[in-house]
Amino acid sequence: MQKLLFHNRDNFRAQALFLGKKINLQRLNYACLATMPLMVTVGEHGCAVLLGYGAVVLFNLEPVEKVAFLTQLSSQVSDSISNPETEEVEVHLNVAQSERVKEGKIFLHEFSVERLQLVADILAKSVVLSHYETSLATVFDQVEPFAASLQSDNRSKRKSRELLRQLGTTLLVQHKIVGRVEIIDKPELLWESPQLENLYLRLEDEYEIRERHNALERKLELISQTAQIVLEFMQHSSSQRVEWYVVILIIVEILLSLYDILFKS
Repeated sequence: MQKLLFHNRDNFRAQALFLGKKINLQRLNYACLATMPLMVTVGEHGCAVLLGYGAVVLFNLEPVEKVAFLTQLSSQVSDSISNPETEEVEVHLNVAQSERVKEGKIFLHEFSVERLQLVADILAKSVVLSHYETSLATVFDQVEPFAASLQSDNRSKRKSRELLRQLGTTLLVQHKIVGRVEIIDKPELLWESPQLENLYLRLEDEYEIRERHNALERKLELISQTAQIVLEFMQHSSSQRVEWYVVILIIVEILLSLYDILFKS
């Protein structure tokens, strides 16, 4: 039997935050409600779902409780983000109609632990995607002028190196969202509660998780191609410089030989 939460309530607010690169889940001192993903009690009537890749989803917390919880949690967050990406939604109880997202609100048949874990999984993935969508947009602003400069002679090697360094950092996103966050993978919870798969698919579709993930993949591929072009450009420039050095050395050798012939013979 599924454990129910928030008795005598028909709605509450949920908030997801992407706090940093990692949350240490081993050193938390909160009463555990469930695992995979980890859910703990917070405050008098609230709870939170914590994901090891750096996201947390809060349910039914008062502002003071939220501040206190995030302050305590901050010591367990690695490489914290100064302005974390966040997303809020209202969760409503609606037994009569199908479980769905409508007008920016999530409607559930009951506030069970398993259902809230699925909601948390989707909201957490959504804020992670939002964070990296913003990051890639910044890199794209730099890629475009460089691509235009390839058609002219006004190219700076220093700018190329800076761009290459930034592109290398950006490509780590692919490892994070695929290897650690597992954006398009279904949560393990569905193996134990397959009856909730329809709810998960509706939430995934509403927040366009797969579409946004695929869009990020396409951008990452373009950035990877751009990085390769930058490398080839730098290697070509270095190769041209070496060729000129060789030509100059040959000319100097010829001049010295002519000097010997003309003035020492």
